[in-house]
Amino acid sequence: MSELQDLTALIRANTPLIVIETQDETRIVGLFREALMHVWRSLYRWSITEGLRRIDMDREDEAVGPPDASAALRMIQEADQRGIYLLLDFHPYLGYASHQRLLRDIIQRRHSQPHVVVLVGAKVELPAELEALATRFNPRLPDANALLKMLREEAASYAQENGGRRVEVDQEAVQQILRNLRGLSMTDARRIARQLIFADGALKADDLPQLAKLKFELLNRSGHLHYEYDSARFSDVAGARRLKRWIEQRRAVFVSGNAPPGLDPPKGMLLLGVQGCGKSMLAKATAAGFEVPLLRLDFGTLYNKYHGETEKNLRDALASAEQLAPCVLWIDEVEKGLASSGEDGGVSRRVLGYLLTWMAERKAPVFIVATANQVQELPAELLRKGRFDEIFFVDLPSPDTRVELLHLHLARRQLQPDLFALPALAAASDGFSGAEIEQAVVAGLYAAHAEQKPLDTELLMAEIRNTRPLSVLMAEQVQSLRDWARERTVPAD
Repeated sequence: MSELQDLTALIRANTPLIVIETQDETRIVGLFREALMHVWRSLYRWSITEGLRRIDMDREDEAVGPPDASAALRMIQEADQRGIYLLLDFHPYLGYASHQRLLRDIIQRRHSQPHVVVLVGAKVELPAELEALATRFNPRLPDANALLKMLREEAASYAQENGGRRVEVDQEAVQQILRNLRGLSMTDARRIARQLIFADGALKADDLPQLAKLKFELLNRSGHLHYEYDSARFSDVAGARRLKRWIEQRRAVFVSGNAPPGLDPPKGMLLLGVQGCGKSMLAKATAAGFEVPLLRLDFGTLYNKYHGETEKNLRDALASAEQLAPCVLWIDEVEKGLASSGEDGGVSRRVLGYLLTWMAERKAPVFIVATANQVQELPAELLRKGRFDEIFFVDLPSPDTRVELLHLHLARRQLQPDLFALPALAAASDGFSGAEIEQAVVAGLYAAHAEQKPLDTELLMAEIRNTRPLSVLMAEQVQSLRDWARERTVPAD
């Protein structure tokens, strides 16, 4: 059934109390007016600024009732013909016992016609006594055709305001823009479209990053997600060849949103590994490889001392991620948010349970990249086959990868890698992580600056030999992790 058919059915059934949460009041009023074409009722609208007005049959008469909430309810109760009453932002006045009682009398038909009372607001929280009597109606979000019509209207508006200058349009980019606007209300989608069009009079591929940023700022009301503006490319990451190939195989399916028959859409991956070996860089590069925004979920901001608030924060964050889809959701150091020591009153277990349920049931194209350093702290439920498409292990870099890392970090600092004995430096840095190799280059540059000479192989070799990597300082833990992963995970490289 369509949205209009659903609403018409509620009116025909004389549903006594309907609750609609929306920012787009104008659209809801228009929807009720459209419903009158199928089922006749008198239609009224009330607000604290305008009072009660009759608005059916394309007419908007003078106020028929005062702004006073109590008087408006009395008029509804005493009306001799049944009607539909749209009460805008009325719920704050239900804090008064007299208003609650009056509304209960109306919806329970005490000395009242079978009216349909509709509470409309951005967020409508009812007293428990009324919540049990209410039917919540969720307006459907605009589809691709409605969004395309809106884009054309905004393009026409731009032309009218700019002396007939037409908007430059890239049709392929428009399709991507429409896809990214899905999940927004028409009001929010129009607000973003206007900014994109009026910024430069064009709708092109270079509008997509700005669209993602505007959409994130609009939807991340919970504040528990972070938009990662500084992404990386796979060319910035040394090694991880198997993982890169795995992502490339899934890119077309994820980006298009249409999986071939029998093929499930990509869900996500878990990255385990030694600290400093590039898990965070790989998460960022995955988003760049899919050409979608990267969101980071910080478990530390979710936890709240009040009962139930932590779970609510997680629900809000994941709901925002779904609205921002398609995207990559990066859960960094996931073990820290799901560690279950039993000392938190069961909060970690409830958070884990909700996260696992969401991972299994979500329909939106949200690709999860979870990273972890301490595998022994991960709950077994998270590691079960099927939670993630694959579990990759990011190990200490091989000799070839260390050569690649040295080349990358030297070139990034405007040095000429060909002037260095990279194979010898790579051999000397056996057991180093990518981060430790980078820091050796940085330390070498400081030593060269102190000696007022350019960095060379000798200085860099000295810094490498003076460094004790994590694989030496924490040899037992690192080796234990590598032994655990050898038969249980897929090597990233």
